[in-house]
Amino acid sequence: MIELPSPNHAARQSAVDVLVLHYTELPLDESLKILCDGKRPNRVSAHYVLAEDGTVYRLVPEDRVAWHAGPSYWRGREALNATSIGIEIVNLHGDRHDYPDVQIAALIGLCRDIIGRHPAIEPRNVVGHSDIAPKRKDDPGLRFPWATLAASGIGLWPRPGAAPLGGDIQVALQRFGYPPAADVTTADIVASFQRRFRPAKADGMVDDETRALLAALLDQVGHEA
Repeated sequence: MIELPSPNHAARQSAVDVLVLHYTELPLDESLKILCDGKRPNRVSAHYVLAEDGTVYRLVPEDRVAWHAGPSYWRGREALNATSIGIEIVNLHGDRHDYPDVQIAALIGLCRDIIGRHPAIEPRNVVGHSDIAPKRKDDPGLRFPWATLAASGIGLWPRPGAAPLGGDIQVALQRFGYPPAADVTTADIVASFQRRFRPAKADGMVDDETRALLAALLDQVGHEA
């Protein structure tokens, strides 16, 4: 791990219970420069940056707030910088470029370490930027291997065989963690859910497959939903 302190952080007042994964959309050097620039009008940062070769850069201590999430919502809470750790993964666009195996292996190790230090980060609270900011954000992208992470004990992945969920899809999405349809539409939120759990067809349309995937996830979280 390479220490590269960023000046862009603040005091943390709340316990960490969310882990947010991003892609940089820029090469490593440019990403590090922006995330460590304390003179930008809109300063940004992350706790960690993960290079394509698996090298980890630590920019902000975990006991400080990094500015990575922006306007965000998950499980009834907004402004998630206060309670989250952010990892920026170097990828020019996760919808078009695969993540190298060595990078994902390093990510799994880093996530395990973070979760070990912050046990309140339950599987449902390992999220992508697109989960907590539907429509506004796409990262970590359609090609991000969420199923691989879940198989390694990081995050959730739907188990096959669930029957399609009935009722109001928006209510069910909120039970899992997604925001209400206020600044964005239900279709936007469905599309964000599909980007994560059905990347082959993230069209925002509510169909039986989408309902079955959501039902399978709600079955896993059970009474906590």
